[in-house]
Amino acid sequence: MKYKTLSIVFPAFNEEENIEESVRTALGVAEGLNLDDFEVIVVDDGSVDNTGVIADGIAASDKRVRVFHHSPNRGYAKALKTGFENARFDLIFYSDSDLQFDLREIKNLLPAIDDYDIVSGFRIYRYDPLSRLFLSWGFNFLVRTIFRIRVRDIDCAFKLYRKSIFDKVTINTRDFFVDSEILAKARKAGFSMTEIGVRHYPRKGGRSTVRASHILKTLKELANIWAEIYLSAKR
Repeated sequence: MKYKTLSIVFPAFNEEENIEESVRTALGVAEGLNLDDFEVIVVDDGSVDNTGVIADGIAASDKRVRVFHHSPNRGYAKALKTGFENARFDLIFYSDSDLQFDLREIKNLLPAIDDYDIVSGFRIYRYDPLSRLFLSWGFNFLVRTIFRIRVRDIDCAFKLYRKSIFDKVTINTRDFFVDSEILAKARKAGFSMTEIGVRHYPRKGGRSTVRASHILKTLKELANIWAEIYLSAKR
């Protein structure tokens, strides 16, 4: 494996039931990856529960954990942007802090990063409500068509990046369009990407913040990013 340092990023909003297990699991997984160095970054995105307090407690006893706080809530994309901008190492992995993925599967993504700039997980079987599955299918089809991204599960929150791609890819969106924005801009910039299947599990605690009401906002974001990528290039 060419790359030997890793930043693991967790965006977190009201995840007091999950954040400690997420962070401690990440530490244990990273210790077993034969890395030269690693860190775990938690971005507490304006939580109104004890998410930030719990994360700060872990960081106080383990220098490998770093916590950043937003106040007030800035949205999912801004939380990721804070994590990515403060990452110190060559590779950046991110996942949600809701325990719906098995972090041990990071090891399955690492070998491919020597040959690709982005390695994206795709959910082999997805444990989400039927309504959300349907919306996600439609959204993925639309984004793949508009941006010509050859990724089947665009919004899967289990991705590994070379940090260097963010020298050319800037996150401007606010909410859940962020995965699409990164992949669309990366494809336009000529970065390579591949997919590897990962397992997905039901939530253990807390509630998803994704709602059907986000559809219109997401479509507006999609139009804005399309204009930024394709119209600005023609000026």
